[in-house]
Amino acid sequence: MSGRRSDEESAITETDSLLGRGQKKMKRFWDGFVDFAFQGNILQIAFGLILAAAFTDLTKSFVNDILMPPISILLPLNKNMEEKFAVLRPGSNFNSSTGYNTLHRAQDDGAVVMAYGSFVNHVIEFAMLGFALYGLARFYTAVSHDPIIKHTKKCKYCRQRINEKCLRCLHCTSWLDGREDRTGS
Repeated sequence: MSGRRSDEESAITETDSLLGRGQKKMKRFWDGFVDFAFQGNILQIAFGLILAAAFTDLTKSFVNDILMPPISILLPLNKNMEEKFAVLRPGSNFNSSTGYNTLHRAQDDGAVVMAYGSFVNHVIEFAMLGFALYGLARFYTAVSHDPIIKHTKKCKYCRQRINEKCLRCLHCTSWLDGREDRTGS
């Protein structure tokens, strides 16, 4: 009987040892994740991504609700620009005399359509978002000492783009203040 107890006790201690090591590894993993997740840079990135998503929604709303309706009126369009499409292959319920009234109806019928209006809308959204972000970057540069927009020029020796305030090229290490052109005697 005593041999049986020692086997049971060793199995229990081995199980406790395995559980203990597993718990230690899990605690170490969790502590590492907490250290990573709550670093300053990660929180700044998360905050920036949340603001960027909200800003993107705002810009999309501006393009879809404010900018595109007047463009649809100015151009000879019968509907919103986003609803413009071309039928490449009609669906099973296609009526050749009336066609499809909306993009959604054509897609529901199984037609192969090229939604060029939606593409144009996305291009305009992208351009507007780019201009708005550039405007924000200009504003930040005006009120901050750390500029986001760094103006560049080409090195006259290697033709690579460098910061316009550089005195020496980062690529070819040439001096840009005229030292290379002077002849020493």
